[in-house]
Amino acid sequence: MGVIYGYFAAADDDDAVRAVVREDGEPTATGYDGFDVNGMDPTTDLLPAEVVLTGRSAESVQADPRHGHLLASIDEGELLCLTLTDSLRDALAGADRSLLREVAREWATSDVFWTPPDPEGLAEFLARAADLAGRAVARGHRLYCWMCV
Repeated sequence: MGVIYGYFAAADDDDAVRAVVREDGEPTATGYDGFDVNGMDPTTDLLPAEVVLTGRSAESVQADPRHGHLLASIDEGELLCLTLTDSLRDALAGADRSLLREVAREWATSDVFWTPPDPEGLAEFLARAADLAGRAVARGHRLYCWMCV
C-alpha cells in the first residue's frame, strides 16, 4: 500500500494542524477544501512543477521556509502535516489552464518519478491544485498537504 496525500487549504498553520490533529474523531481534513491523491509528495514529486510554475530555482524553492515545513507528526510519523509555499499557491491560482498541460509535459520528463508518468494525469492533478489554490487565494488561505502511510 502506498502513501496517500491530501492537499488542502486552511486559514493558517494552526488551522491546518487542527485539520490533521482531530479531536472530534473525524477523518483528516474533513470540512476543509481539498482533494486526496496517491503518490504525489509535495517536497520531491511536486518540486519540478513548482520550479516551472514559479520560475524559481529548485534551490530557491527548497530554501523557502514554507517548502515542506513539518507542522504536525502523529502516530510516530504515520500521519504528517506539511506546508506548501505561497509562491506555488499564487502561481497555481494565476496559471492559464493551457499552460498547465505544458507544465505537466515538462514535469513528466523530470527525474523525480521512478517511471515516467502520464502527462495527462499530471495535468489533471495541476488543474485540481490550481482550482484549490484559486479558492485559497480568494479566501486569504494557504495550502498544505497531509501525508498518511
